[in-house]
Amino acid sequence: MTMVTKGKSQSKEADWLTLDEMKTWRVLHEVVTGLPVVLGDELRREVDLSFLEYYVLAGLSEQPNHSLRMSQLALLANSELSRLSHLVGRLEKRGLVRRRPDPTDGRFNLAVLTSAGRKLVGQAAPLHVKHVRQLIFDVLDESEQHALRNGLMKVRGEIIRQLLDRSPGLVIPTEI
Repeated sequence: MTMVTKGKSQSKEADWLTLDEMKTWRVLHEVVTGLPVVLGDELRREVDLSFLEYYVLAGLSEQPNHSLRMSQLALLANSELSRLSHLVGRLEKRGLVRRRPDPTDGRFNLAVLTSAGRKLVGQAAPLHVKHVRQLIFDVLDESEQHALRNGLMKVRGEIIRQLLDRSPGLVIPTEI
């Protein structure tokens, strides 16, 4: 492979993945991209929520006062703020969430879970957990679950390190 930098040509061979590493990467990619689709299909059928809508409502349900700044909710949902704003707008129209200025700093808006939103999360959560159990925990024995968690915790640690390098003020929940 030849790389050109400021008019100069440099030859540099990529550190390609081994066949075994490629197999692992492809399986991980398929799981990471497929899991929200499969879980979302079930949620949509059962309670008319997408995976991301459920994730936002569930995230709010776990917060003190069932509210969170929109910018923090975007991080939690791994969503761009503009995309999350549209999603919250749809949830507002359904009466599941409302927005209000943050009383501690009016420059920010809070997303607040309504009683209807809490009720829907209460209906959706057992269905979601049942499906997660079927997809993951029913197919892995306890040692496989521990190995999966331990490996993913190492990957998560590196991801967090790189996120913090890019955005030093970023607050990332470290407890699981």
